[in-house]
Amino acid sequence: MKQNSHLVLCVDDEQIGLEVRKILLERAGYRVLTASNGPAGLEVFSAEPVEAVVLDYSMPGMHGGEVAARMRQAKPQVPILLLSAYIGLSADVTDVVDLYMTKGEGAPILLEKLSSLLDPVSTS
Repeated sequence: MKQNSHLVLCVDDEQIGLEVRKILLERAGYRVLTASNGPAGLEVFSAEPVEAVVLDYSMPGMHGGEVAARMRQAKPQVPILLLSAYIGLSADVTDVVDLYMTKGEGAPILLEKLSSLLDPVSTS
């Protein structure tokens, strides 16, 4: 079987949101790994050849900004898309990730933004 789909890691403490996102991404052709908190996400991130991360901001113990900063130290080339219910996160959080979006923007925008991170197309 030819493997041409990207491997994406989704990290979110909300189990239902995590499962819905996994199904959405798999239907779009991605291979998906999941983690239910920051420390578990960091373990998967370091152990697997992850090509992109979809990361929730608001998680107990370690928020998405902290997780993203640690991921950047380990594999700075891997793009990170941060999801949040909050609008206007501080620059010290948004500067660490490649893209930031609110959860309210919806599935089509999530797929569009993830695709732009994994398959950048020249506009010239």
